[in-house]
Amino acid sequence: MAKFAIQRLLQAVFVVFVVTIFVAFAIRLTGDPAIMLVQESSNVTEADLERIRAAMGLNKPFLVQYKDFILGFFNGDMGTSFFRGPVSNLVAVALPATLALAVASMVVSMLISIPLGIRAALHKGGLSDQIIRIGSLVGLSFPNFWLGLMLMMVFSIKIPIFNSSGYEGPASIVLPAVTIGIILTATNVRLVRTAMLETLGAQYIMVARSKGLRERIVVYKHALRNSAITIVTYMGLQFGNLVGGLVVVEMVFNWPGMGSLALDAIYQRDYPVLQASITLLALMIVAVNFTVDLVYGLLDPRIRVE
Repeated sequence: MAKFAIQRLLQAVFVVFVVTIFVAFAIRLTGDPAIMLVQESSNVTEADLERIRAAMGLNKPFLVQYKDFILGFFNGDMGTSFFRGPVSNLVAVALPATLALAVASMVVSMLISIPLGIRAALHKGGLSDQIIRIGSLVGLSFPNFWLGLMLMMVFSIKIPIFNSSGYEGPASIVLPAVTIGIILTATNVRLVRTAMLETLGAQYIMVARSKGLRERIVVYKHALRNSAITIVTYMGLQFGNLVGGLVVVEMVFNWPGMGSLALDAIYQRDYPVLQASITLLALMIVAVNFTVDLVYGLLDPRIRVE
């Protein structure tokens, strides 16, 4: 197990290195932030631009800039935004908001998709199975921004129960979490159904039933646990994608998360903010994938042996 963990850690370090150096290089192809700062001024000379670049540290070679960023980041210094002050202050607001929304969305999806997926598998071909499968297809067809706007119109305007935008407490998270959770459920319910169908057809399930075990024990203790590897794998990867892929919903609900922070940094060519945001997101996705790999061993001892 220790050898496996070390291998995964080395892979994670390589992935983070590749992602961060690619982002650092790519953003510098988008334009000059010094020009962004003075674009409303008409009497700026090239000498003025050079002084601004020197103050920003942009006159150094690319590899030196990258090295300074990485060393500072892993020493707790994320740098200073070209426009908005210390990056750590911006991240301290955006990161908890993104994590809260991602976790809440996954909880909503799991609470809906796992029971529905199990019911669909237990009644394969029946009326409830057909309804659940059709519902999942309908859910897949909803664009997340449209669903968010509809929920906002109903539950913030027509029936003013929840806040329509911003991050002002627990009530603010309900609509964006439900929006994302419903979209995720459309995929997850089919995943749970497929995994459960495969497990319920296994020979050991037939043996368990022949021994007279209660159906609840057969389904939830044996079938669901053995289906959990597939479910955990996909939902773990899904959570990692959620952390960095909430931009559209964050924009709809004016949610101050990492996606919005990174998008604003791209528009402003704010190198320190974007590099810090992408590095954090990469570390989080790698950490989620690493955790999923370790959970495998808890769910299936055979994986530990291998």
